[in-house]
Amino acid sequence: MRKKVNFFSYLAATCTLAGLVASAAASTQPPAASYPRMAPLSQYLMSDRAQEIALAKSAAPAAISDQATVLVLEPHGYVTAIKGKNGFVCAVERGWMSPFDAPQFWNPKLRGPICFNPEAAKSILPMTYKRTAWVIAGQSREEIKTHIKAALATKQLPPLEPGAMSYMMSKQGFLDDQAGHWIPHLMFYTATNVDWGADQTGSPIMLNPQFRGAPEPVNVFMIPAGKWSDGTAAPSM
Repeated sequence: MRKKVNFFSYLAATCTLAGLVASAAASTQPPAASYPRMAPLSQYLMSDRAQEIALAKSAAPAAISDQATVLVLEPHGYVTAIKGKNGFVCAVERGWMSPFDAPQFWNPKLRGPICFNPEAAKSILPMTYKRTAWVIAGQSREEIKTHIKAALATKQLPPLEPGAMSYMMSKQGFLDDQAGHWIPHLMFYTATNVDWGADQTGSPIMLNPQFRGAPEPVNVFMIPAGKWSDGTAAPSM
């Protein structure tokens, strides 16, 4: 059976993905760490700005990320560290971009390098900005979820742009306590009524539980890539 992960593999402990963690080995591992509440904000920040820029850019091949806008997270939110030229936006997302019921939502160690194409930068990245602003304001995950619902109802968030996708091909990311950097993959954003045959026998497509209408009206389909962003071979599924 395949083991399934979410956007950062945050649900590795509860949703499974093929080959990610063997069940026999899992029984010998120590109990998973618990993250019931937000840690101090300083634990989610990266003190080395150059390191965060490099990590963000590692999400996509250099041909894309070298011309992309790059964001870094500061105490008041994401700011532009490098202004790009190709419409792509690279950043390092934190655990609060996982599903609201994810066990590692507040894990301060999570670092998810991601590079949005122009369509995703217009319609998916604003969700990152909104969630991050409410996290910094000290809101609980339930309060953030309520705010997202209200923002969607009042059209404070833009509609999904056709063709929105992102790269997550970094070898240096930390996607959860069990999966580490997992495998390089591409993500495609669609409406929730779209069926790509994900998670079917023999299908290379996986349905990520990141949004799925709870509450953001978006599906995220993931397709594994054969190489990391630096061109080296990736492990097989």
